[in-house]
Amino acid sequence: MPMKIAVISDIHGNMDAFTRVLSDMEGQGVDEVISLGDNIGYGPESGKVVRRIRDQKIPSVIGNHELALQDSTHLERFNKAARISLEKTRALLTEDEIQFSVQLEPFLTRHNCRFVHGFPLECPLTYQFQVTEKKMQRIFTQMTEPVCFTGHTHCLEAIEWDGHRIRRVPLQEGDTHLKDTSKYILNIGSVGQPRDGDNRAKYAIFDTRRRTLRIRFIPYDIAAVADKIIDSGLPETHGLRLW
Repeated sequence: MPMKIAVISDIHGNMDAFTRVLSDMEGQGVDEVISLGDNIGYGPESGKVVRRIRDQKIPSVIGNHELALQDSTHLERFNKAARISLEKTRALLTEDEIQFSVQLEPFLTRHNCRFVHGFPLECPLTYQFQVTEKKMQRIFTQMTEPVCFTGHTHCLEAIEWDGHRIRRVPLQEGDTHLKDTSKYILNIGSVGQPRDGDNRAKYAIFDTRRRTLRIRFIPYDIAAVADKIIDSGLPETHGLRLW
């Protein structure tokens, strides 16, 4: 059945950005929303984000921030400010919100697409830039779905494999048509903390019939969120980074 799937990632407790993204979806004819994880951390309202995802029954995979809630040994992978932020976030979450977050699956497959936080087939920890071309080709051959959506880097990127060579290009605002003859790994950026040089919230809409990926750039009140980060006792650097 043809559908329009909205894909969101790395909300990171930024409820203001998340609310604006959800509001934008209302005019886009979206049939389903899927989150790629890292719903928590960095931002000041992780609990509100988790509750909205739970209450709206938005399917979500586990991100590396949720994984660190599940197993504190993963905190060693984070820099000092990120560790402080996550430890503070844990203290601000209710037990129900923590349990919801740590029980998320490492990947989802729906509508002939794969959804994972970091890198396919199911890793929430691996960054795309860490993967060699040889390994990437092997992953593409193992991946039965023609399209995989990822987050984790907070930067937009399309990786295309035509069966012979890898092609990597930045994704831009607007529409990109996906070829029927290629497989793709699509990094759809971040709702709550973009790191691609444009501070607007990012999300994607995939039209399964037309095989068109639409990237939406959504403005929100960054100053208000930065103030909330400071007021919450979270590292100031995570507010400054929003700009």
